[in-house]
Amino acid sequence: MSTQWQTFKSKVEHCLCPPGDGVFTVNTAKERKAALRMKLYGQEDNVDTLWRESLDTLSKSEHKAVTLGISSDCGGGILRGANWGPLFLRSTLIDQQPQAKSFDLGDVRVIPHLLHDKYLNDATISNCQKALYDNPNSEYYVSPLSITEDVCNSFYATFKDKGIFGIGGDHSISYPLTKAYLKAKREQGKRTAIIHFDAHTDLLVERLGIDLCFGSWCTHILEFLPAPHHLIQFGIRSSGKPKQHWESTFGVKQHWAHEIIERGAPAIAAEVIAQLKADNVDELYVSFDIDALDEEFASATGTPEGNGLTPQHALDILVALADEFPITGADMMEIAPFTDSSLVGQSSSDTTLREGAKISAFLINAMNRT
Repeated sequence: MSTQWQTFKSKVEHCLCPPGDGVFTVNTAKERKAALRMKLYGQEDNVDTLWRESLDTLSKSEHKAVTLGISSDCGGGILRGANWGPLFLRSTLIDQQPQAKSFDLGDVRVIPHLLHDKYLNDATISNCQKALYDNPNSEYYVSPLSITEDVCNSFYATFKDKGIFGIGGDHSISYPLTKAYLKAKREQGKRTAIIHFDAHTDLLVERLGIDLCFGSWCTHILEFLPAPHHLIQFGIRSSGKPKQHWESTFGVKQHWAHEIIERGAPAIAAEVIAQLKADNVDELYVSFDIDALDEEFASATGTPEGNGLTPQHALDILVALADEFPITGADMMEIAPFTDSSLVGQSSSDTTLREGAKISAFLINAMNRT
């Protein structure tokens, strides 16, 4: 095996853990974790060994989509709970979308109080390295955003024909996922675009002094795109400023929810395809915040919003885009199964998971086709 592969595998074995284990649990939902282990491995015990052994099959896997769970909601800030997304969404995908196959790389090992290493002092980093790696002088990062970026950088350097399907977690996680993707594709000479579904622009420069969070991650990946308008946003409707402000200030392209509803998803998709072709875009990354969907379909999330897209709106756009461009990276964010804000008679966390799984399955299948 190559030195690069051995370095990557060692990093994975240190910084990741078996699927579903990234969320910190004591008693809460431990039976759900056990159920996922049974679905994935046919047993509850000795899973760590089975997971490590499975890593050796990654290079031979027929699947181009590689799932990575990041069970962190420290970059959120309204209603927390998206840290349960990777565990619950995986289980829903297995039960309801069994045709969507990917290689499961596992979960980032998450210390739930941390966000990014740049916010920590040396003593805290050393203490956390001791906790995670039993080595206060470890070479590895300790915060979920930092670990995710490091693992993804190594992944793309090792596997140029595969892509990460990230499961969050709050939307700050898309910062390291997209940054690593964009840098890797740039090195390969590929022109890329980010297709971003969300009720919110996520274009703050910072929020309460924190520059990398669920409301600001988009701002900080613009420099890695071929041009700012290669960030194309769908479903926006909750904003303190009008569309013109965001497009003129940051140079992005937006299609607000009411435009998609009024004009129809096919018309919007055709317009976006024409833009992407004019820009000579080669590949797409899709980042999907579940709150892009109307709260009727997605109430189990930190910031549910009305007047949003239906799942069919989203799928119509994604199908049209995937017919014209390869989707080589994607993520599903902000599903918070225990945080169901719906009123009696409205949506439930089961509905949110079902719709999130449908869209996730489409994205995984699209990545496998490339």
